[in-house]
Amino acid sequence: MRIVRNVATMRALVTGSGRVGLVPTMGAFHEGHLSLIRAARATCDLVVVWLFVNPTQFNDAGDLVGYPRDEQRDAALAQTNGADILFAPEVDEVYPSGFATKVTVSGIADVLEGAHRPGHFSGVATVVAKMFNMVRPDVAFFGAKDAQQVAVVRRMVADLDLGVDIEVLPIVREPDGLAMSSRNVRLDPTDRRRAAALHRGLGAAAAAVGRGERSARALVRIVEAELEQDAITAEYVAVIDPDSFDNVAQVTARTLIAVAAPVGQVRLIDNLEVAP
Repeated sequence: MRIVRNVATMRALVTGSGRVGLVPTMGAFHEGHLSLIRAARATCDLVVVWLFVNPTQFNDAGDLVGYPRDEQRDAALAQTNGADILFAPEVDEVYPSGFATKVTVSGIADVLEGAHRPGHFSGVATVVAKMFNMVRPDVAFFGAKDAQQVAVVRRMVADLDLGVDIEVLPIVREPDGLAMSSRNVRLDPTDRRRAAALHRGLGAAAAAVGRGERSARALVRIVEAELEQDAITAEYVAVIDPDSFDNVAQVTARTLIAVAAPVGQVRLIDNLEVAP
C-alpha cells in the first residue's frame, strides 16, 4: 500500500487503473471503516482510502482538537483490509491559500444535524466535492450511521452531475448495540455503558412498530423514555422519510428513526429503519 499526500500523485496513480473505489474517512478506524474497505476491495480494481480530519465540518473547536488521530495504526489497518492507496493530504493541500469556495446543499442539509451543527453540511459537501475531484472514483463507500450525510452527498452528486456511484453499507455495532464510531474511544467506562441506550431506544421503537404502533409521536416518546433511564437527554429524536428527511406523522412506508444525544462529553448519533 502507498501513502499519498498530494493531488498530482493521486491523479497519476488512478489514471488507467480500472474501477476505482473510494472510502472517505477521518481516520481512527474501527470495524465500520474496515467493512467499507473490504467491500471496495471486493468490487474495485483500485481501492483508495481517504484520511483527512476536515476542519470545515466541525462547528465545535473542542471536538476538532479532541478528534482521535493515529495515522500509523490506520495505515496498517487499511493495508491489512485491502487498500491500495491511503490518501492523507495536509490541510493546505485540500484548502490552499486563497480558497474561497463552499458547496451548500439546501433543504435536506438544513434539518436535524444541519440545524444542530451550523455549517456542518457545507463543510461536508465541500470536502466531498474536493475529494471526488481529487481522486475521481467510480464509486464511493459510506456507512449508514451517517444517514443524513449520505443523503446530502447523494443530492450533491445528482445536482452537480459528479458521476460517482454511492454505496451504503449497514451500521456495524458493538455487542451491546452501540453504533461503532471513532468518537466512542472518548467515552469513559460509565458513559460507554450508558451510550448503549441509544440503540435500545431505537430497538424499543422498532418493536413497537412491529406490534402495530404507527404514531411518530409515540415512537419518539418510546426512544426518549429509554434514554431517560440512563439520564440521557436527546438533542433530537426524529421519525422521518429516509430519502427526503421530512418528518412523518405516521409510519406508512419505509421510515427512519434518528437520534442524537450527548453522553458525557461525547455527542453520539444513531438511526434505525422501520417499516409497517
